[in-house]
Amino acid sequence: MDALRAMTVSAAASGPVVAAGVLTAVAQACRDEERLRFGYTSRGCAPTEREVEPHRVVALGGRWYLVAYDLDRHDWRSFRLDRLAGPTAPGARFRPRLLPAEDAVAFVQAASGDPAPYTVEALVHAPSARVRQVVGQWGTIEPLDRDSCRLTMTSTSLDWPAQALGNVGAEFEVLGPPEFAAHVQEWGTRFLRATRAPE
Repeated sequence: MDALRAMTVSAAASGPVVAAGVLTAVAQACRDEERLRFGYTSRGCAPTEREVEPHRVVALGGRWYLVAYDLDRHDWRSFRLDRLAGPTAPGARFRPRLLPAEDAVAFVQAASGDPAPYTVEALVHAPSARVRQVVGQWGTIEPLDRDSCRLTMTSTSLDWPAQALGNVGAEFEVLGPPEFAAHVQEWGTRFLRATRAPE
């Protein structure tokens, strides 16, 4: 678990289930800078055997990825962990290479074409327990006092945080980003138009 926490970069919600043994083996190989062998099935392709120098585990867009240098293809790759089987570390250590991206999340985003996620922050005028009951695991809640808390959510869509805040049924203030403030304002304008009496 320590290796998984240390070697994972997260920007995601939940998605396909990945076996705990796969996550653990991959994270440990990243941490220990050991080569990793595994079976891999790309979409629409026959299974292949891969040997890589693992870099980081990334949670993004509801999926888990391994960012690694593929020794057979002589290039960096991202591998979906739900398509990876039988990871083993043969014991060969390696010297880490320079990743050709700002970080592992940026590399996976570029490879998958997924949009960059937003990190939404709001001050909610409601007890943290009430907000947690509505938002659950999809956000981080920081109690500020008995009747208010800070909610942080990461999502590739601004609709989900807006809906979650609406479901809480309490006053709130958008702290950022500006795109989310504009999104909430646009929702509010449409909702107000919907309540106008016909002329």
